[in-house]
Amino acid sequence: MKGLIKMWLIALAVVTVFGLASPAFAQEAAHGEGGSGFALFHTPTAGAAFGGAIGAGLVLMGGGAGIGRIGGSAVESMARQPEAAGQISTGMLISAAMVEGATLFGVVVCLLAVLK
Repeated sequence: MKGLIKMWLIALAVVTVFGLASPAFAQEAAHGEGGSGFALFHTPTAGAAFGGAIGAGLVLMGGGAGIGRIGGSAVESMARQPEAAGQISTGMLISAAMVEGATLFGVVVCLLAVLK
C-alpha cells in the first residue's frame, strides 16, 4: 500500500510539472520584433548552460556527502580501534582523494557544457 501511494505521488508530481510547462512551450518566442515577454531559454545553448550549472551543483553535493561520510566513518573507526588509527587515516585520505578527483572531473565536464 505504501508503494502504491508513493507511485501516485510521483505520477501527480510529473503531471503537475508537465502541466505547468505546457503553456511555456505553446508561446511564441518573445525576442522577435516587438516582443516584450520574458524568455528563459532565448539562445540555443542556454538549455545546456542551465543543465551544466545544475549538474555541477549536484556533483558538488554528491562529492561533499561522500567525503563527509568517509571522514565520519574513519573517525568512528579510530574511536573503536585507536591502535589502527594510522592505517585508517591512510585509507581515508586515499578514498577522499579518489572522491575529490571524480568530483573535480564531473564539475569540469559540467562547466564545459556551461561555457560551450
